[in-house]
Amino acid sequence: MEPKHCKESRIVKTSRVMPPNTNTHGTLFGGKLMSDIDDVASLSAIRHSHQKVVTASTDSVDFLMPITLDDSVTLESYVVSTGKTSMEVFVKVIAENLFTGERRIAATSFLTFVALDENKKPLQVPAVVPSTEEEKKLNEMAPQRAMMRKARREESKQFASYLSTADYWDQMELGK
Repeated sequence: MEPKHCKESRIVKTSRVMPPNTNTHGTLFGGKLMSDIDDVASLSAIRHSHQKVVTASTDSVDFLMPITLDDSVTLESYVVSTGKTSMEVFVKVIAENLFTGERRIAATSFLTFVALDENKKPLQVPAVVPSTEEEKKLNEMAPQRAMMRKARREESKQFASYLSTADYWDQMELGK
């Protein structure tokens, strides 16, 4: 399988911040941004693998600066590292004040996707080749993020074993 350059999976999406997508502070809803992040990241994973993909993990979404009604928001995503069947996608969120032209990094995110065949079984994906300094730095740091992701997943599995599947009303009945 031929390796692919990061730029081959690059997706760029720009949109305007509109009032229905803002909270009481007049800033973009975090959940709206998270949905947009997953959308562009999945497109990068599909573009890289040319397969159907599933989100395996949203490792982080770091909100660094508020995004306001005066801003446009650009999401730039691309595959930064791969495993056998998984792809780590980086998303950079850039807010631009439409009236001053000032641009700032508003958020960053790392997500992991797995390519699937028609039976929903994991498929091998091409390796990735970083070219720019940004791509090289993100690729170089990928093993560290993968270790943290694996440890967090194990902690989540352990924690889930303590959780109940009963809903609130079931618990209220048990408490009587």
